[in-house]
Amino acid sequence: MEDLTPKHIVGELDKYIIGQEKAKKAVAIALRNRYRRSLLNEEFKEEVKPKNILMVGPTGVGKTEIARRLAKIVNAPFVKVEATKFTEVGYVGRDVDSMVRDLVEDSIRMIKRDKIEKVYEKSKILADEKIIDILLPLSSKKKNHNNPLEIWFGNMEEEKDHSEEKESILKKRESLKIKLKNGELEDREIEIHVEDSSNSTVEFFSGMGMEEYNINMSDIFGDFLPKKMKKKKVAIKEARKILSNQEAQKLIDMDEVIEKSIKRAEENGIIFIDEIDKIAGKDYGGGPDVSREGVQRDILPIIEGTTVMTKYGPVKTEHILFIAAGAFHVSKVSDLIPEIQGRFPIRVELENLTEENFVEILTKPKNAIIKQYVLLLKTEGVDLIFTEEGIKSIAEFAYLSNNQSENIGARRLHTVLEKLLEDISFEAPEIDEQEIVIDKDYVDKKLMSHLVEKDISKYII
Repeated sequence: MEDLTPKHIVGELDKYIIGQEKAKKAVAIALRNRYRRSLLNEEFKEEVKPKNILMVGPTGVGKTEIARRLAKIVNAPFVKVEATKFTEVGYVGRDVDSMVRDLVEDSIRMIKRDKIEKVYEKSKILADEKIIDILLPLSSKKKNHNNPLEIWFGNMEEEKDHSEEKESILKKRESLKIKLKNGELEDREIEIHVEDSSNSTVEFFSGMGMEEYNINMSDIFGDFLPKKMKKKKVAIKEARKILSNQEAQKLIDMDEVIEKSIKRAEENGIIFIDEIDKIAGKDYGGGPDVSREGVQRDILPIIEGTTVMTKYGPVKTEHILFIAAGAFHVSKVSDLIPEIQGRFPIRVELENLTEENFVEILTKPKNAIIKQYVLLLKTEGVDLIFTEEGIKSIAEFAYLSNNQSENIGARRLHTVLEKLLEDISFEAPEIDEQEIVIDKDYVDKKLMSHLVEKDISKYII
């Protein structure tokens, strides 16, 4: 975090998100403030609360992507939730506490993955030893302990044979170990024991929606219902992965993982609440429906700071960073209840994408859409070459389409490119041409007719 200055954070976000400088600046400052807070003494650290952010802007302009990439930059637990999925207390549906439980699950997954990576080499060695035990177990001849003469005197000849047999097996095992290391046995099939995930009792309760009440049936019945194992026949290369994972799980301390995960979720967690505008506005009528204001009031304690009980223990939400987003086409930010508005002191308006933005989105980001299509078709031996004029035409078509119909932002580019490259993608395996140029003429031929059709359709009753 020391090296992640606000400018550096914005630079990292620039690799994936075009434009929206105000939003990038706001989230970069919020992230840097977390680092500044970590340097304070313990007494004052508790007093400094994160400054939550409210992003206002149409769909497809980068709101979710900014929050997701921000979490990746600092390897922080991240959860995206939709405000419309939540319901008031007393109604059937997702309860607001589930966002915190999901955050803890994400934190556990991250820390567990890091821990497993550290012990994975050791677990692979243990897995190889298990494979050798399956291929050639060390035989041990059972003695008849009911015969006192055998216990005291034994059979010297038999012991000698047994010793020679053991030595022979050890030599063969060493030979197998070398072959296994050299990858000579990868396709050979062996039988291993794996956990049977089909547990009827747990499935029954899960089907009843018990997970919404934070009840983990496997935790409750863990001592009474031991893990069911089943035999599975797999190739050695697949068996190594399964056994390595099993051994890695045994090598990590889950109590330590849970403790660290809860702390990371509390101190570094980011919760992104999308479509917050859909729960804004006044409720009309006294029907039995879930009220928008009721959902807001249920979400409020989580944002203000409370303790949520999870199956791993209590989790405090005071220092979790909340980023909310909404288009606010129908409702306004002022339609949110005052308490919610007060909990999002930083407000940023995201701008509509211009034609120039579309050109940049197509080419500049590390995961640019054009790069994706070029690589996908390269697998079929087809080289796609986009000219500068061709890219400008695609951007122009996407921009005009957004203006003519629903403005779905950068998502329009996916629709446009799918339509543009539909025939090439379909015929790619049989195409003889190794090189296909996508220029202005090609784009106009494939797309502009659709634009004219849409324009005319507005005047047809």
